[in-house]
Amino acid sequence: MTPQSELSSGRRELPAAPLLAAAAGRKPVHRPVWFMRQAGRSLPEYREIRAGVGMLESCFNAELVCEITMQPVRRHGVDAAILFSDIVVPLKAAGIDLDIVGGVGPVVASPIRSAADVARLPRLEPAQVEAVSSAIRLLTAELGETALIGFAGAPFTLASYLVEGGPSRHHDRTKSLMHSDPTTWHALLGALTDITISFLQVQIEAGVDAVQLFDSWAGALSLADYRTFVMPHSKRVFEAVKSAGIPRIHFGVGTGELLGAMGEAGADVVGVDWRVPLAEAARRVGPGKALQGNLDPALLLGDWSAVEREVRRVLADADDAIEAGAVGHIFNLGHGVLPETDPSVLTRVVELVHSL
Repeated sequence: MTPQSELSSGRRELPAAPLLAAAAGRKPVHRPVWFMRQAGRSLPEYREIRAGVGMLESCFNAELVCEITMQPVRRHGVDAAILFSDIVVPLKAAGIDLDIVGGVGPVVASPIRSAADVARLPRLEPAQVEAVSSAIRLLTAELGETALIGFAGAPFTLASYLVEGGPSRHHDRTKSLMHSDPTTWHALLGALTDITISFLQVQIEAGVDAVQLFDSWAGALSLADYRTFVMPHSKRVFEAVKSAGIPRIHFGVGTGELLGAMGEAGADVVGVDWRVPLAEAARRVGPGKALQGNLDPALLLGDWSAVEREVRRVLADADDAIEAGAVGHIFNLGHGVLPETDPSVLTRVVELVHSL
């Protein structure tokens, strides 16, 4: 399949793509739906193709990235593909010594603990993520009218991995650095903001139709800390990619108290996890933004009658959110698809959302 048409810059025009319409406040032909982690361990075809291949190795193989990204589009008929990658890919590409350890997550060999450590951080050069660019070019040639979402980790979430040395329950070292040495903290976030911007710009130039910034661990912060130590850097990311003219999505987990500030950071769409009703989220975010979410992914493990009831509830709540000032709604989960999820349930959810 080939795109309907292309801009002179090489960007696809997708005027009928439901996700892009909803994000921009236009009326889509149907409610758009996609799932975070839709290209992942819930799919048997994914487990088969990834057998014996490390996560980071997969992310730097353009053909493999293309195939994995396409799998849920073929199977579920979702309205958007999200690039198969990981938030630490630009860090690894830039030369930071880290790996993704099964059952643990990203593990950093030499954690960042001082100003000298920050000063040694490398910059990201576009050539270092050429495999990502190649994968996007392959995908835009295959996706037809389906939108492609690129993404990156937000500076705070990347910093939390670098400072802690890996995943953390309490982010104690991160918060300690933030408050005890704010100069070093802001230098670290500034360097990571540069990396994030470079990574997103590479994806935009290669042809993605929207971008999502994952601030997975921002929910560990108070609103005051978020505004002081995080929001200025996320705001710089969104401002740097604004001129591309594509939807910018902002998502975090456990960020109910931060939704207003996250909306102020500059995204066009704010993702909402399952803890806050969409109508309430619309009031917190303020008018003029679209919302994305927010079915609890754990509910997909239940029987279909419960899933259907909750999908209908989310859609009704989204309608209330639009009345409360949201300009549109993109159906999604409140976080990623759980590995134990039956793929056929996801397919039925897509069909149900489209039918309604």
